This record gives sequence, structure tokens and C-alpha cells, in this order.
Amino acid sequence: MEDLQIHGAIDRMVAEEHELWERESAGQATDADRQRLASLRVSLDQCWDLLRQRRARRQAGQNPDGAELRPPEVVERYEQ
Repeated sequence: MEDLQIHGAIDRMVAEEHELWERESAGQATDADRQRLASLRVSLDQCWDLLRQRRARRQAGQNPDGAELRPPEVVERYEQ
């Protein structure tokens, strides 16, 4: 996956996330909406991690295509 494709996926997920948060703030969110929000949070974390890996590989003179999408268990344990 190229950086532009990853950014596109992030943009689509962020747009969906905003719609779901609007429903939540209006008191119209369902349990499925809340589950989707949680899923989007993880997917976004994975995509951002993938972009960071690609950038790091590029800076180290390596092929960015060697970066891999890490499992949720890995990216969700990162500390900010």
C-alpha cells in the first residue's frame, strides 16, 4: 500500500468517525455505532503506525514497502 492510499483510507475513516461522534453527541448512537467507533480507533492507529514505519524505513535507506500492518494487540499497547 502506498502512502497516498493509506492517507486516503485515514481520511475516509476520520470522516466516518466524525459522523458517528455527531450521532453520539446528539444522543442517536446505537450500540453498533459505538462498536464501529472502537473499531475505527484501532484501524486508524494501525494506519498511522504503518505510515510511521514506512517513513522510518525510507529514512533508514530501506524499502518502505517492507512495512507491515501490525496487529491491534501491538499498536494498542503503544504509549503516547
